[in-house]
Amino acid sequence: MSFNIVLFEPEIPNNTGNIGRLSLASGSTLHLVKPFGFELDDKRVKRAGLDYWQHLDLKIYESISHFFEIHSDKKFAFLSAKAEKNYYEIDYEDNMFFVFGKESKGLPKSVVENHKDSLYKIPLFSEHIRSLNLANAVSIVIYDAIKSKKL
Repeated sequence: MSFNIVLFEPEIPNNTGNIGRLSLASGSTLHLVKPFGFELDDKRVKRAGLDYWQHLDLKIYESISHFFEIHSDKKFAFLSAKAEKNYYEIDYEDNMFFVFGKESKGLPKSVVENHKDSLYKIPLFSEHIRSLNLANAVSIVIYDAIKSKKL
């Protein structure tokens, strides 16, 4: 069983490094969609990913349209604070793609509007917070998917 973690236009190198480490730990492929808010050889990416980064199954795309050209036939779950459904309502499948937006703005408006049936959120129980850290959000969803498969 494997999953695909997709980051649209990641901005914070430490998050991407941590998510790379999580991808490897969970047996997932990491898909990064440009533009990035940093260079992949940034020392903060490497520090957060430790010496695991070299073992990562990493795919890089020049744009969101490039990503969708290649993967339009796949099963997706898009994570957004704008969703109505909660992440635990996802019908997890092997090789599924979990798509997360950039740290500052989330998913692009066009993606949210075009994929409402596959849009999910992680519920927040305080009015004083808008969102979770991206690496934490990815961890919650990926390990819930693994739990659902009862590995």
